[in-house]
Amino acid sequence: MAVETTKSSLQLQGVRLTRQRKILLDLIDKSGKHLDAESLYQLARLQDPKLNRVTVYRTLKMLKVGGLVDELDLMHHSGDQHYYETRMKREHAHIICLRCGKVEEFFGEPLLQIRKQVEEMFGFQILLTRTEIGGYCATCQPQRAQELDEAAVGA
Repeated sequence: MAVETTKSSLQLQGVRLTRQRKILLDLIDKSGKHLDAESLYQLARLQDPKLNRVTVYRTLKMLKVGGLVDELDLMHHSGDQHYYETRMKREHAHIICLRCGKVEEFFGEPLLQIRKQVEEMFGFQILLTRTEIGGYCATCQPQRAQELDEAAVGA
């Protein structure tokens, strides 16, 4: 998401893009990771040691309510933690390894086809879609198979 687009969206909502808000938006947008609030707080403090947790949580809430970020649970892999990403990204699916927690993003035509099919079948106007797919990444599959074998032997 371009900071100018975000700035315009915030201004339309009567919200200033403060230095601390810009730091958080940049981290969410440019980190290349799905960050939870605590990770955002720790990374933001490296850039502004005066930033506090309350500011991070209030900013995340304001950005979420304002439609600029999405709050994701990513199949609750790490408990009840929520992760944040900018909403201005193209529609995509999150592929989550249930063993190691690795998250990949899938952008592709099948997602657009599903969306179109749902709209046509149900006469539904879709504003937002979230797709999560859980399984085991290539690295974890052999380890998972070994765990299942060991569990079967012990049963």
